[in-house]
Amino acid sequence: MSLRAGVVVFPGSNCDRDIAVALGEAGVEVTKVWHKETALPAGLDLVAIPGGFSFGDYLRCGAIAARSPVMRAVVDFAEGGGHVIGVCNGFQVLIEAGLLPGALMRNAGLRFVCGTTPLVVATVESAFTAGYRAGEVIRLPIAHHDGNYFADEATLDRLEGEDRVAFRYAENPNGSARGIAGVLSANRRVLGLMPHPERAVDPLHGGTDGRRVFSAFNPASALVQGA
Repeated sequence: MSLRAGVVVFPGSNCDRDIAVALGEAGVEVTKVWHKETALPAGLDLVAIPGGFSFGDYLRCGAIAARSPVMRAVVDFAEGGGHVIGVCNGFQVLIEAGLLPGALMRNAGLRFVCGTTPLVVATVESAFTAGYRAGEVIRLPIAHHDGNYFADEATLDRLEGEDRVAFRYAENPNGSARGIAGVLSANRRVLGLMPHPERAVDPLHGGTDGRRVFSAFNPASALVQGA
């Protein structure tokens, strides 16, 4: 039986198809879920919150989307032990929904950053990072204006102590505290990251380092060993 994922779509989402394709290539069955739904489809193994500019980034990135009807169901799903991944704007939404700690502020220098950046895999102890080697350097695209991860020192120390930093920037492009590019929830089932693994799953993209985020989640995928 294949794993099933729901990809939540908000007005302004622009990476929903990308992440759906990436999951599909990893052998995961995908269903799109509109933000006004009040319940998730039954039998999901994963919920994905894609990148983009939900609600035009008005008020604060991710703040309005986090209050969409479907997010109550996403929070319940996560708190019940379901796996959730949020990429870029999705990371912002997960923080605004209270599923991950910290905040994502304007980039240092107040400039939009776009390109491919090297990342260090900080932990392999999660369903999303198990396909990598600890300390491995990979390259993923970034495209954001508000990706500067911030948390108080106590929270940063807790993330470090609990091995919940998933990825770090090898060359910090946005001023993120301690170079943090992605973090895990306390139960290690929720991942938020600013770089876009779904934009690095096909050789035509210029690299395939993002494949293993999706194929590691599905151990039955043929991509797990071949990525």
